[in-house]
Amino acid sequence: MTSYLYAMIPKKLLDKLEARKKENTFRKLSPPHQLVDFASNDYLGFSMSKDIFDHTHYYLEEAFIFQNGSRGSRLLTGNHELYKDLEDLICKTHYCESALIFNSGYDANLGFFSCVPQRGDVVFYDELIHASIRDGIRLGSAHAFKFKHNDLEDLKRLCQRHLEKKQNNSEVYIVTESVFSMDGDTPDLKAIATYCNAHKFRFVVDEAHAVGVFGERGIGLVHSLGIDTSIFARLITFGKALGCHGAAILGSAHLSDYLVNFSRPFIYTTALPPHSLMTIKAAYKELEQTHTIEQLHKNIILFKARVSELQLQPHFIDSNSAIQCCVIPGNDQVKQVAKHLNQQGFDVKPIVSTTVPEGQERLRFCIHAYNTREEINQVLQLLATFIK
Repeated sequence: MTSYLYAMIPKKLLDKLEARKKENTFRKLSPPHQLVDFASNDYLGFSMSKDIFDHTHYYLEEAFIFQNGSRGSRLLTGNHELYKDLEDLICKTHYCESALIFNSGYDANLGFFSCVPQRGDVVFYDELIHASIRDGIRLGSAHAFKFKHNDLEDLKRLCQRHLEKKQNNSEVYIVTESVFSMDGDTPDLKAIATYCNAHKFRFVVDEAHAVGVFGERGIGLVHSLGIDTSIFARLITFGKALGCHGAAILGSAHLSDYLVNFSRPFIYTTALPPHSLMTIKAAYKELEQTHTIEQLHKNIILFKARVSELQLQPHFIDSNSAIQCCVIPGNDQVKQVAKHLNQQGFDVKPIVSTTVPEGQERLRFCIHAYNTREEINQVLQLLATFIK
């Protein structure tokens, strides 16, 4: 039956699948395993926290909330009372006027960029920006141009070239990430903010991989750098360091009102259930009380020190985040090294082209607060035997 159904899809789709296999870029789901985790975004281990689990369960029972689903979109029946409590908490925590929760980071970026930049507006985005932002821009009506990764001078050149023709009432949006998901590096956010302020551009920052990792109580890089008031919109996600699910766009109250009225991924989707909302709230409470962030940074420092001691630095992209990437060009080669690490008990994922540019294939090490010194030493010692 399976082969029969498979044969029923159009030949052009089969051809694309076969091309992926020949290029060694064919994706498939991995079965559950017990390997040492150097692959997940669960930087603080919150997804496995019994305290967060118990606190969520206890609160829902005490409040007599026995509801499995939200029953509809937020504009219909899904706007549970926990939404307001959580959005108020997010505003207080991240020092912003308004926060609007979306079902995922992908939904949030798709929802923002597909409806906020208007026809005649211009969007300049870092060439390594996340796929969700690219997809949102494609669905929108604004002109869009990419600038070289973390290159402010290239951004200025592009702005100068394209803005001479822009209409007087058009807006300019500058888009970047505070921590890039595939490189782990950080742009000069202060310099970009200064440039945007000088020209009255709208600065948009995706903080998905910074929340829970950087800043006071893990609230991200934007606030820790003191540029909150220079940011038009911030995206934060809860499915990474906070270990749960969902996302939020932070900005002005007017921005939230606009998204409620025009963001299709917000309007036309079932809202998160109460249990998901309470889990996010419990994760924020844990973030205030834990010293886990300190342990995470100790492990990042240890990882980088061992990379240096093993003379592996030339292969690694410079990063101070929880994402450490070892460039091993070629899909076949990087997959082979990842396979060897997996066979030795370590879950390290290969990132292949076309996710990254050809020749920039890499192993992506995600560092966690719960990784032990022995695990870090062992995985890097093993890596050194394959690439030196």
